[in-house]
Amino acid sequence: MSRIDESREFIPVRIAVLTVSDTRELAEDRSGDVLVARLMEAGHVLAKRAIVRDERGDIAQQLRDWVASGEVDVIISTGGTGLTGRDVTVEAHRDVYEKEIDAFGTLFTMISFGKIGTSAVQSRATAGVAGGCYLFALPGSPGACKDGWDDILKWQLDYRHRPCNFVEIMPRLEEHKRRK
Repeated sequence: MSRIDESREFIPVRIAVLTVSDTRELAEDRSGDVLVARLMEAGHVLAKRAIVRDERGDIAQQLRDWVASGEVDVIISTGGTGLTGRDVTVEAHRDVYEKEIDAFGTLFTMISFGKIGTSAVQSRATAGVAGGCYLFALPGSPGACKDGWDDILKWQLDYRHRPCNFVEIMPRLEEHKRRK
């Protein structure tokens, strides 16, 4: 059963893709390429794309810059969500979040478990909201990016998805800042 309400019009969102890596260049960024291809195929707009080294401050600054730009509705990062000493993407994201979307990581783990078994325990996918922008951190493998997009983000970033989705509440993400 489809959860897409065809009576609603699709609303494209502006998505930035951030790859976190000490070694990759744009030409070798397979995970970023997966996300770009999928978001554009879905009808969204690629607003920005960059590669940042595994440095907590640099990652957080790039996230903050894009949030503050007013040109981005959603940021999806890939890479740096593991357990090694250089994996600091999750901490950088949490430095920026105003609110964390706890269930994103849980749902990603459930999906991963169905595909890679107990190895899913090593992923620290996370999501949150800052400055009226959604931020999602996915692992650095193309397969994990496919799973995160195909099984979660494709649906939650589609205004037609029922019973609810992230797009329909975008206008309310900063309602606490409005004057009463």
